[in-house]
Order: sequence, then C-alpha cells, then structure tokens
Amino acid sequence: MHGSKDATKATCNAHEELKEGLPPASEQDFEDAKRGFIATIPDAKVLNEAGNPVWDMGQFAFEAEGCDCPDTVNPSLWRQAQLNSIHGLFEVVPGIYQVRNFDISNITFIEGDTGYIVIDPLISAEPAAAALKLMREQRGDKPVTAVIYTHSHVDHYGGVRGVISDEDVRNGLMIVAPEGFLEAAVSENVLAGNAMGRRATYMYGSMLPRNAKGHVDSGLGKTVSMGSVSIVPPTKSICETGEKLVIDGVEIVFQVTPDTEAPSEMNFYFPQFKALCMAENCSCHMHNIYTPRGAQVRDAKAWSYYINEAMDLFAGEAEVLFASHHWPRWGKDRSVDFLKKQRDMYKYVHDQTLRLANHGLTPIEIAEEIQLPPTLAAEWYTRGYYGTLNHNAKAVYQRYLGWFDGNPANLHKHPPVEAGKRYVEAMGGVDAVLAAGRKAYEAGDYRWVAELVNHLVFADPANEEARHLQADALEQLGYQAESGPWRAFYLTGAQELRNPRAPSDAPRPGGAGTILALPPDQLLDSMSVRLNGLRAGTREIALNLHFTDTDERFLLSLENAVLHHLPGRKNENAAASLTLTQAALAHVLVGQATARQQIEEGHIAVEGDKSAVIELMELLDFFDFWFEIVMP
Repeated sequence: MHGSKDATKATCNAHEELKEGLPPASEQDFEDAKRGFIATIPDAKVLNEAGNPVWDMGQFAFEAEGCDCPDTVNPSLWRQAQLNSIHGLFEVVPGIYQVRNFDISNITFIEGDTGYIVIDPLISAEPAAAALKLMREQRGDKPVTAVIYTHSHVDHYGGVRGVISDEDVRNGLMIVAPEGFLEAAVSENVLAGNAMGRRATYMYGSMLPRNAKGHVDSGLGKTVSMGSVSIVPPTKSICETGEKLVIDGVEIVFQVTPDTEAPSEMNFYFPQFKALCMAENCSCHMHNIYTPRGAQVRDAKAWSYYINEAMDLFAGEAEVLFASHHWPRWGKDRSVDFLKKQRDMYKYVHDQTLRLANHGLTPIEIAEEIQLPPTLAAEWYTRGYYGTLNHNAKAVYQRYLGWFDGNPANLHKHPPVEAGKRYVEAMGGVDAVLAAGRKAYEAGDYRWVAELVNHLVFADPANEEARHLQADALEQLGYQAESGPWRAFYLTGAQELRNPRAPSDAPRPGGAGTILALPPDQLLDSMSVRLNGLRAGTREIALNLHFTDTDERFLLSLENAVLHHLPGRKNENAAASLTLTQAALAHVLVGQATARQQIEEGHIAVEGDKSAVIELMELLDFFDFWFEIVMP
C-alpha cells in the first residue's frame, strides 16, 4: 500500500490564512455539546453478531479536546471534529433524551406514560440497539411505544430493527413519518442506490484510516455506521401542518416541510416540554443544497420558508431547540437567533446565486464570487463543514437552469477518456503534461494539478507517475478542506489512485438490506431501472403476479424496452401467472438466488411459461458497487 504524505508548506500557509477569517473563539458550543451528560459506553464501541465493530469512537481518540490541530487537517474542521467526538446519553430537558455520536445522526427518546417514543433510529440496527440499551439502563427498562422518522434519509430510519421487533411490526406498532416518506426513501436508496452508495464511500471516508492524514469528521457527524440496514414502512403519515397526535400520553404538533433538506421531512413541537425538533432542517453548520454523494437538488427557497414558518408557529413558546444532528440550543433568544440566521443563510445562497446568474455568470464563476455577508459569516454554525457555499451555489443554479451553462462549447463535450487523449496530445504528450503538473504542484496550485493531470489519468490509467501526482494534489486539497465531505472525497480519490482496486470477480450490488425490506410495489418499481433496454430490444412479456404474504396482485409487463407494473390488473393472455412472496422476489433481486432456483425450489409457483419468467429476470442488470470514480 502506498501511504499518505505530509502537509506541504503551501497547505500550512493556507491554514494560517484561514484562521484569520474564522469567527471569534467561543466555548459555548462545547458547553452545549456536553450539557445534560448522563452516561456512555467505553469508546462508544458497538459490535455486530460476528464480533466485528460497526461503530467505534475510540478510533478518533486523537481528536480529544485539548489535542492540537495537526498540519494535515483544516483548523476549522478540527474544531467541528472535536465537538462531534463528544458522545453518550444526554438529557435535553426532563423527558427528552438524546444519544449522540453513536452514528452520524442522533437518536432521541421521549418518555411517555408507559415507554419510549424513538425519533430517528440511526443508520443501522446495532448502534440503535446499543443506544436503546443505554437509555434503558439509565432511565428504566421500558418498551418502545412508537417510532418517528423525521425524514427520508437512511440515517434516520435504517436502524429501526435495533429498536423494534418482528412482533412489534406484526402488532402494528405506530411508525410515524411525513407524507411521501417511502417513495422518497426508495428513490434515493434503491433507484439510484448503487451509484449513491458507492459515492457515499467517498463522501464519508468509509475506506480511509482514522487518523490525522485520513478521516477525521464528516461535519454533520463523525462518520456512518457499518451495521445492518433495513426499513419498516410507516403506519401513519403526517400530511398537514398543524396536525396533532397524542402518543403514549405525549402531545406532538407537526409541521410538514417538503422539499427542504429531504423531499419528505417534518419538524414538530412538544408543548408539554416546550421543545422544538427541527429534524435536519437546522444543524450546526451550512448543510447541503446538493449532496456530493448524489441526490435531487434541494429547494433553498422552500428550506428558508419552512424555517421561518417554524419560527412563527413554535418559537414564541419553545424554550429548547434540538435536531437530528449535533447539539441542542437552550433559551428562546438563542434559539430564535439561530433559526433566523439558518433561515437567512439558505435564502441568501438562493437569492445571490440567481442575482449573479441573471448577470450572466456561470455556476463555476458564481461559486468563486459569492461570499456570506458579515452577520452570517460571524457564526460557527454557518461554516461549510458539510455543505459548502461553493457547491451550494452551483446547486441553486442547477435547480433553476440545469447542468448546461449556456456556452455551446459545453453542450456536447467529449467523455473523459476521449477528452483526456486529445488534451495529452495537444499539450505535447505525456512528458509535457507531467512536467506542467509537477511545476504547478511545486507552486502549490493543487486545483490546477487536479484538473490538468486528470486528463492524463483518464487517457492512460496505467501511468503510475500520473496517478501518483494526481493523488498528491488531491491529498493536499483534502488537508486544506474545511468541509468533511470534500476532505473525504479528495483523500479517498488519492487513496484509490495510489492503490487501484483489483477488478471484481462478480458484481456486488449495494443496498441489499433496504431492498429485502421493500413492499412489493416498491420492489417492482426498483426492477425497472435494472432492465437492460438494449438487450430487451423488441421482446414483449406479460406476467400476472400474486404476492401471498400481502395479498397484492400486479400485472408486470415488458414492451418497448420498458418495464411497467400495474396494481390490481390481470392479463388473460399473459405468458405466465406467478404466486410468490415479497421475500422470494427480493432474494432474486439482491442475487441471493436465481429465478430458476426459486421456481425449482417452489418459492415461486408458475402457471404457464416458466422460460418467460427466467428470460425476463435475466434481462435485469446487476450493478457493481465498486465501480471506478477517479479512473476510467
């Protein structure tokens, strides 16, 4: 393995320059992050059934409060990393408790009359179960009486099996979520899940070492847990702002906030506790309007609007504000000031991006020019630890004007490999490109090295000198990055350039845990994006499906190289009629069995042409999770 290098003089100088523009030093965030501490477990270390760690804060002991910032870490990000290293069970107010930094997100427990209402059960089951165990040890061994998903991102529902049982599900335990939750979750984590999951390994530094030259923090939290991911569909959808529920004796007033930080999201207020939960719509940094792992661009204008609406609805009464990430804020004045500046931050990015776009600036030009105004720049909680002003401005442009900047030269560019070959030839060959790249590196112009040498890497990925020079440049950009995801992208790219992965023997798809838990309608929907249209060609196949476990019927049809599924429909002339369970189909889709095996073993009963069933399933692609990113 080729290892990491030290920070250069140019990187150290960049850090010193950054320090001059940081907000005034303050211990208030550290006091808030520690307030109400009750207990934790050693190093917040959580193991799976096989005894392997799926979460281990002990790996980040080098960031303990009081440790000096190393040259290889942006000093502003280092402060955020130290805040996100404070872990355990905390009292927000009597009756509301959070376990923080057992995953990238917080899990919150509300004490009801008979048990615990769980808000956002983390990414995976093992950390969620460990958090519930800690809560029970400290506050009493009570049952979970309901689960609330604040929104449709996996770090807020994926660990639900760690806090509820199969019996809870069979008994219809209330699971509350905003309207459109399941559709949004499937869109992000299944339909585009393989690509998004692979890019997430970059964004969260999953493969990086935990040290000062590797992963230190994600800004939003430490990193992502690596345990068992699942989904249990909600039993109750919140459709309107002002809707109220009383769950286990606790009154909750909801505010729906669609198309904000997630397509499906909601805030809510607890009158008896005078506590406002802002979900992930407000956090202690600038969030992503576009997330580098890939997702639909968010509506910064709507985001700002709904923060303002939350202020109008709840801020006059609320005495504490907490969220699905980071630490709470206590006191009306502090909470309102925080909400105002979070509101105005997203509105400012929206408005100023469009102002500059209407002057004719392109997204890249806007991103270089835009700056926060002094009142917003003066706060630590507007820093770009997760989202950045640079890529968020590009996101606003994309939402309104799309990927094309209007310059016809960018309308139909060559793909990276073909462009790379032409650039290298135009510059005078490989040696000339390397010489120019080395000169730029010595000058500390790492952005130009990354842009220039990328062409050579794609033209000739076997050129080890080019890969290593590109890696060196990306590494220094990572050391300089204030954003946790930017750092992780740069450093992961450097790691993979230095140590190319051997080709996969067979595709290894991502997202199996979520796919296995999907209801039939969503499962069939996921098949459509896996159909290989070129191989499907002119084939036409119709199948009648009956899922015995849910008693749902669908007509599945292939025509014009498009797969459709229609609920409650039947084609008398279908090639075959299938009787099956959701699990029987899901096991085929995640590669645990073939359609032929499921038919032969009786898990799928077929009346009619079995070969048509097998033929259709063989037209589905299997995605390889480990596709290349920094090389062809």
